Amino acid sequence: MAVAIRLRREGALNRPYFKVVVADTRSPRDGKFIEIVGTYDPKKAGQNSTLKLDRIEHWISKGAQPSDTVRSLIKKTKNPEAAAKKAAAVAAKKAAPAPKPEPAPAPVEAEPVTSSALAAIEPAAAPATPTSSETPPPTES
Repeated sequence: MAVAIRLRREGALNRPYFKVVVADTRSPRDGKFIEIVGTYDPKKAGQNSTLKLDRIEHWISKGAQPSDTVRSLIKKTKNPEAAAKKAAAVAAKKAAPAPKPEPAPAPVEAEPVTSSALAAIEPAAAPATPTSSETPPPTES
């Protein structure tokens, strides 16, 4: 029997609350479990989880695989100073003002078009007249 340490959702709609459970991998998320080894409240700031680390280590030694979220909760519980430092860095990054974008350069005013400038442009822009070799043969209808 493959055993996993994972979260089991409790709580109301838009108010999640999780229990950390040891369960058979075949059982559903909120289904049958073997043992409750902790809790996790994602809406709560600061220390938002309680874990029985001795029981979790016991189950891991027996071959239980923690989920990614439970693995991060275990790391936070084992080393709260590092978790607090990381949370402070994230909070500081959110609080820092976003860099202001540089103002767009002022538009350059175009010079008025003179007749001599227009005359210089017109011959190049005029379509070339087709020569007799380029004309398509007439079609008879």
